[in-house]
Amino acid sequence: MGMKRTERDAALKLRRQGKSLGEIAVALGVAKGSVSVWVRDVPLTPRQRGLLTARGFSVDAVEKRRTARIRNTKERHQVVIDRAKADISSLSRHELLLIGAALYWGEGSKKNRNMASIANSDPLLIRLMMRFFSEVCGVPKDKFRGHIHTYSHQNAKAAEEYWSMVSGISRSQFYKTYSKPSRVSLGKKDSLPFGTLQIYVCDTNIALIIRGWMEKLGEFAEVTSAT
Repeated sequence: MGMKRTERDAALKLRRQGKSLGEIAVALGVAKGSVSVWVRDVPLTPRQRGLLTARGFSVDAVEKRRTARIRNTKERHQVVIDRAKADISSLSRHELLLIGAALYWGEGSKKNRNMASIANSDPLLIRLMMRFFSEVCGVPKDKFRGHIHTYSHQNAKAAEEYWSMVSGISRSQFYKTYSKPSRVSLGKKDSLPFGTLQIYVCDTNIALIIRGWMEKLGEFAEVTSAT
């Protein structure tokens, strides 16, 4: 029997005796968070709850304190995020060019020089790249093509409607949706209910221009600061 299993069994036994999470953690020399997970399904009797409450270990109070800590942490993090967002007040065409070129450098396809193509599951990134292609590269709406990759258990029509709304590309300009064998049976979380969208721009000139922008960005990696 592994160490974790032994500690878990001991934690369950102590919890059934009415011990608090803190007391169990100290007794076993493990993290309180681990104890909380191990014993979360162990019901306490009214008498045990009463004793814990009298000693300042109210189950409800503990849960309220935990929820408050999570909320306070999120609020502190949001303050930092909001301050950072204030650093960017607008987005010029030149900045959009740099952002789009950098994103393409990291996420775009470099195999085919006759077309530009980028795939992602983040709707905001897709929208930003559509702005890049439209506003910076001058791609007209009818020149875009879309290709969705989903899993076989997912609704292809719903995915097409979703990505068409996100990207602004007409469903009539989508290639046939590709459905991979479902992984639900493997017990994995379905974190991408609409799959991913791949944007295609079949234009050699645009593909080469983007390649040039990427190569120029690469040149800056070789610039060292003066000592």
